[in-house]
Amino acid sequence: MKYAIALVIALTLNATANLMIKFGMERFKAAGVTTADGAVAVGSALLTNWVLIAGLCCFALNVGFYAYALKGLPISVAYPIMVTVGFAIIVTVAGMYLHERLTTGQWIGVCLILIGVWLVARQAGAQLGQEAPATPTAEVQPDLTEPS
Repeated sequence: MKYAIALVIALTLNATANLMIKFGMERFKAAGVTTADGAVAVGSALLTNWVLIAGLCCFALNVGFYAYALKGLPISVAYPIMVTVGFAIIVTVAGMYLHERLTTGQWIGVCLILIGVWLVARQAGAQLGQEAPATPTAEVQPDLTEPS
């Protein structure tokens, strides 16, 4: 369960990072700084863009939680969940706050992808539940007594 929680945190951080970077670049664009202003001006505008920096920090945290999740979950399950649920979050938030619109066909595709990942995760969860827990092996201790 702790690995699944780490995966949920990782995918939330990943989606948040992508959205914050997008919002940060919108702020950068609104500031009017261009490459014609020089590398120092561009670098300064990027380094003082707290939304962009926070997004990059979310990416770094995401990597840590995702790596931990992979300790206990198969990558064939974790990665599809990470990517597709994050995708659904991003599509929804982008539609609400960035006014990006998907066509009906694209929404149907998103729903089909989510259904597919649900099927993969459900089947994998059943398989993980069926596996017998590892039993500790008894260590063989050498007989240190003298023969009689």
